[in-house]
Amino acid sequence: MSSVSGILSRNSVDVDDRKLDQLRDALLHRGPDGAGRYVKSGVGFVQTRLAIIDLTTGDQPLYHENGSAIVANGEIYNYLELRRELGEAGFKTGSDSETALRLYARDGIAGFDKLRGMYAFAIHDVVDNQVILCRDPFGIKQLYYVETPDYFAFASEPHALIAAGLAGRELRSDVRAELLQIQFGTGTHTIFDGINRLLPGETLVLKNGRVVERRRRAVLSDEGVLGTSLEDALGEWDRVFEEAVRLHQRSDVDYAMFLSGGVDSASLLGMMHRLNERPVCAYTAAFEAGSVHDERELARKVAKVCNARHIEVMFSESDFWDLLPEVAAAVDDPCADYAILPTYKLAKEAARDFKVVLSGEGGDELFGGYGRYRSVMRPFLLGGRVMRSKGTFDALDVLRAEVVHGWRDGIAASENRESRGKRSRLAIAQAVDCSDWLPNDLLIKLDRCLMAHGLEGRTPFLDPMVAEFAYRLPDRLKIRKGTGKFMLRNWLDRCLPMAEPFGKKLGFTVPVAEWIGQQGKRLGPLVARQPGIAEIAKPGAVEKLFVTGGKKEGAAAWHLLFYALWHRSNVLGHAPSGDVFETLTH
Repeated sequence: MSSVSGILSRNSVDVDDRKLDQLRDALLHRGPDGAGRYVKSGVGFVQTRLAIIDLTTGDQPLYHENGSAIVANGEIYNYLELRRELGEAGFKTGSDSETALRLYARDGIAGFDKLRGMYAFAIHDVVDNQVILCRDPFGIKQLYYVETPDYFAFASEPHALIAAGLAGRELRSDVRAELLQIQFGTGTHTIFDGINRLLPGETLVLKNGRVVERRRRAVLSDEGVLGTSLEDALGEWDRVFEEAVRLHQRSDVDYAMFLSGGVDSASLLGMMHRLNERPVCAYTAAFEAGSVHDERELARKVAKVCNARHIEVMFSESDFWDLLPEVAAAVDDPCADYAILPTYKLAKEAARDFKVVLSGEGGDELFGGYGRYRSVMRPFLLGGRVMRSKGTFDALDVLRAEVVHGWRDGIAASENRESRGKRSRLAIAQAVDCSDWLPNDLLIKLDRCLMAHGLEGRTPFLDPMVAEFAYRLPDRLKIRKGTGKFMLRNWLDRCLPMAEPFGKKLGFTVPVAEWIGQQGKRLGPLVARQPGIAEIAKPGAVEKLFVTGGKKEGAAAWHLLFYALWHRSNVLGHAPSGDVFETLTH
């Protein structure tokens, strides 16, 4: 785990060492255990390292005997199997990343289809004089790039490109509209004009700093639905999930996991308990008394039956006000997901004793867990509706119309793209979520929160073999009689009934609307006068919103508060200065 960044010259001049230093320095928080540099023939790479696998010889860049080099971020979990396939004799290190380099030397970019893991890496192929950039198929690890007449530059976080003077802070209005209306952006473009995302599963081939080939590895199958019974599915799932968790536990350092009261994390702990002789350490977010549902009691029961060392991390209202400015600053590719706050504090606590945690992201998307999936399956006359058909600010008369114009275009494009073959409505909805919501909200949240504290997050549900199995399940094994994740709940009921898998799922929530509402009179004027808010909102509407109350108004107030703080740090360049109120006052 680490960061990667680099500059490819387009005019045959040497790469600017000072720019490489600036890229490296902006990403040191991701890799406190070391840094590496590679410069050759107009190509410059820098890497910062969080040492997880091969602590002794795994420093990067790594080299092939033909002179080619790789810098990589992430983990390739099936590296031991790939080493045996490739032949152990040629390897120079014990690093998992070396397998990608040697696969490429043997099979070209097609070899990357064999990788099981989370990764974003760059290879300088000196034989064919080209550079390869590659991102894992679910987009667990991010990679961003910018193109100018003089260079192509890339980095693990957009702010590094800005800090090095390789990109500006100007915003794209269409992506800003998406952020305000649905809390995340879609597609290739980030909110920063000129900074693009390498898409999940995408590989770029560059010559002389220019893209000459693009290839996309699909992660969701078009091969049709599996014809399987519940019993057969349960048996196959047990095998697939055990292998995925076993691979995701490969590490030369200790690991822990994040535990909520939900089906996904309980399933993960149950399997980790099966595979580990020592007690697993499980971290759970807990909340002060209030209107929010707190799942810690159920988490306690699950932890106890699994003999886990259970650590509860209290997230209070004061944590919300104190941490939000630094969290908003850290999420440079913004997602206004309130779950980012307890995740940030969980990561901070876990990083005191661990470098790796496993978590349950992906279970809802692959097994049909969200309520919106049940809605898209119903006929429109019976309450069915298109996902994300309404935006957060619809009918509130707060933002100027031109600010949110066309906010649903990216989602609509994804729906059109994923509506292929014989996919059911449910399968299309799942694919749309895996295309944008998952990589651009949940996985950015996980990456930035954990890497801010030098902590690696692993997601076994997003293993390609898990996806191959889960996505192809028939709809009746995903959702039955209004119950999502039907097959997974049945498996958990047999393996760990104490988790109450068929109990009502209340979801993971944070009482942000309640906390904001209590401070609305004080907070509204502070938010309203922020430059980022003043340019998008109608005069007087923001202050009124913060004191109106109501669920919809609370969600909109949260989005504006997050955006105001994000804009101050990431656009205006002002570092957080104290809690929310102090930061907005300065």
